[in-house]
Amino acid sequence: MTNQKKRDALHTEIKIRDVVKSEASDLSELALRSKAYWGYSPEFMEECTDELTFSAAQIESAEYIFKAAEDSQKILGFYALQKIDTSRFELEALFVDPDHMGIKVGTALIEDAKKTALQQGALSIHIQSDPNAETFYKNAGAINIGQRESGSISGRFLPLLTIDLH
Repeated sequence: MTNQKKRDALHTEIKIRDVVKSEASDLSELALRSKAYWGYSPEFMEECTDELTFSAAQIESAEYIFKAAEDSQKILGFYALQKIDTSRFELEALFVDPDHMGIKVGTALIEDAKKTALQQGALSIHIQSDPNAETFYKNAGAINIGQRESGSISGRFLPLLTIDLH
């Protein structure tokens, strides 16, 4: 299916909903497929596995908000927000299934994350971005505020971004 056909099919069918704890392994698998899309080596992906594995406990925790974008058949992508303090959230994850990249699923997810964080009283969302996703986040209103060491790979520094919500 071409991207245009996918986009047309999703135009009315895509919805964003809360994730349930039984979907933890599905989200983890989707995150790994999405990360691998960028051509990282098997060794690199192995180093990222723990950081890209989500648990039922995380999904149920009051510290996190997990939401999924889906069509009538499956999860197309998801995000996770972690509450850092009363006015700041961190985008812990935002992944789109590689078969559905380029058709605005990620845009729908980041816009929902911004709306959700704002409704929860956040003034900003911080994002530790994969370098391949930095432009996507900047197009969503993020600005670069520095860098942070990867939680998976020692010595690898990633762009640190913020989206101002007020």
